[in-house]
Amino acid sequence: MIGGLKDWLRQKALDRIQVSDEQWAEAEARLPFLGHLDADERRRLREMARAFLADKEWSAAQDLVLTPEIQLSITLQACLPILNLGLEHYRGWVGVVVYPGDFVIQRSIMDEDGVVHEYDDPVLGEAWEGGPVLVAWFDDPEDADGVNVVIHEFAHKLDMENGAVDGMPRLPADMSRRAWAAAFEPAYEDFCARVDAGEDTFLDPYAADHPAEFFAVMSEAFFETPDVLYEEYAAVYEQLKRFYRQDPLQRPA
Repeated sequence: MIGGLKDWLRQKALDRIQVSDEQWAEAEARLPFLGHLDADERRRLREMARAFLADKEWSAAQDLVLTPEIQLSITLQACLPILNLGLEHYRGWVGVVVYPGDFVIQRSIMDEDGVVHEYDDPVLGEAWEGGPVLVAWFDDPEDADGVNVVIHEFAHKLDMENGAVDGMPRLPADMSRRAWAAAFEPAYEDFCARVDAGEDTFLDPYAADHPAEFFAVMSEAFFETPDVLYEEYAAVYEQLKRFYRQDPLQRPA
């Protein structure tokens, strides 16, 4: 009975989400990396995005006006990685909080002497385990310094599915943890060495911060600049292709 009530409430929420073809097309036009999707995949992405909009609770921070255009853009990007995985990968949490540009999170750390130090950490986004996803919105994508905040943070959500945020998400049964590690670990070590040496890398140097950040940044590159990722770390690309069940390199030129 409870399950039936939840389904009824979900359907009622979904019925309230009405998006015209023109609105979809306008939102998609701002996201050229959707170009590898065929007509059927775009239709399924729109359906999943409607369900995502209905499932989640949306909040705007710092006087941001949360318009349908902003919600559609974020939702399409959030659902792209799970297009062939399923919306159930985003179950267990409900909140999406949108900020007008980068924002500050207060942190505290304890040093080896037991002294707690507090500091302000400027960020573009953050995913909380079991909690909301916080993302910055930029009217001009160039203001994000080449970072896809949405794909990055939702990749973290996928990483959190199996507990530890370590750059290895819960893999499907037909994928090998050993093969994943064999692709990602040497690539991460190589990338860290290149960043430490001061190389001006094509991929975001933030990926060297932690294996979890490497997975999130490589996920960004997989969808936005797949040719760059394949040239830099082909084995990583191949693992992500199997994980996401997509092949952005096949998009039209």
